[in-house]
Amino acid sequence: MIVGVSVEVGSEAVVVRSHQPLRVLSSAVHLGGFAQARAVVNLHVGKDDPCADPAGMIGAFAHRAGVPAPWVGLLTGAHTERAVQAEESASGYHALAVVTVGLSNPVAAGASPVATWVASTINTIVVVDADPEPAALVNGVITATEVKGLALREAGLLADGGRAASGTSTDAVVIAATGRGPAARFGGPASEMGWVVARAVRVALDRAITDWQERHR
Repeated sequence: MIVGVSVEVGSEAVVVRSHQPLRVLSSAVHLGGFAQARAVVNLHVGKDDPCADPAGMIGAFAHRAGVPAPWVGLLTGAHTERAVQAEESASGYHALAVVTVGLSNPVAAGASPVATWVASTINTIVVVDADPEPAALVNGVITATEVKGLALREAGLLADGGRAASGTSTDAVVIAATGRGPAARFGGPASEMGWVVARAVRVALDRAITDWQERHR
């Protein structure tokens, strides 16, 4: 584990907490983009919930659960209690990945049409114990997304029309850095930081994708 960072997994949400503020880049529905945060909340929502007020829903849970502010917030229809964690270390870098996977609305990016919101998604949260530059965080998001696409292709997931799925229509990704330890200029898959991110995300996604597919045969 990363010192000062904890992960709580339950049927209501997955919560990643940090004793110190994290530098975050994400596509999160609440506090997305570049941000400082003490926590990442991945909140479970019902399949028929319109999610008209994502920030309010996430905030209500965070206050009830005592989550330290500020928080980055995600929504998912996947079962958060089935979240999978994985870690990897190399060359002084350490990465923790936490993923939730729902595959009921696969899409092929660039081929599938615009879709309405569906409450099933792949949410990927990564924490790196490192001091990356902003561009390295962007690289890290790309790396995690490349891993997701490859994992889905190798798992045989298809979108409508029989094309290989690149994800689901509502995927989100978060990469957060402690700001400690080795500096990182790059976060691509051939870089030292990117390698540990890719390995942690791949292990977590492989397990979570297999779990979903076995339950939905």
